[in-house]
Amino acid sequence: MKPVRVIASVFLCFLFSCNSEQKNDNSIVLKGEATSVMDVNLLGSFVGNFGDNKITILITKATSDSVAGRSIVGGYDRPFSGTVNRSKDAYTISVREPGDEQHDGIFNFSINAKTPDEVKGNWSPYKPTATINAKEYTLKRKAFLYLKDVGDFPEASNRLLTEDDVNNLAKEELQNMRNEIFARHGYCFKMKSLRENFENKDWYIPNTVDVKRDLTDIEIKNITLIKKYEKYAVEFGDDFGR
Repeated sequence: MKPVRVIASVFLCFLFSCNSEQKNDNSIVLKGEATSVMDVNLLGSFVGNFGDNKITILITKATSDSVAGRSIVGGYDRPFSGTVNRSKDAYTISVREPGDEQHDGIFNFSINAKTPDEVKGNWSPYKPTATINAKEYTLKRKAFLYLKDVGDFPEASNRLLTEDDVNNLAKEELQNMRNEIFARHGYCFKMKSLRENFENKDWYIPNTVDVKRDLTDIEIKNITLIKKYEKYAVEFGDDFGR
């Protein structure tokens, strides 16, 4: 009977060992909440200069051979999808935007395994023009965060404004106060003057072209008040000495 017990013990140990290894393998996958180790390295947003504008390349899905996401730049929020190839030292990615907008094109970029927080590459438009041409870029990994206390007029996102807060401001100051609210939510402006105003701010990250559902009740009420005084500033500016 002793040999039987020994064989049974060895079998149970082997079975337990196999189960333990399976749990460890699964935990690696679940920890990253992704389908492969590669996904954990690629997912995220990369931000930086793109010609005269600031761009966000956001990778939202990744598998061993494909990626998908969005590009947010110049007032446009465009989906893209494409392929990823893995070499010893880097991931090489090529993605295409749909092509139904004149600003759409093809992104080619790489992420080096030694510098996973940096993207380097180029973009080529489907339909080049005098103002829409190929670009090279180097972007840094940076996640969008809604920050209430940034900008020249943070009070517009933190509390209800009073007439005393706005009645002595010039039209340009009122416009800046109002548009800062949108900028804090990552709104990507189409108007060039507004892009130039906000895209040089370290805290600003273009993240969307629709912030209607993101605005707080305080911000909505403040926008209404500011717009009212913007109108007065235009109609009665000289009377107020502006």
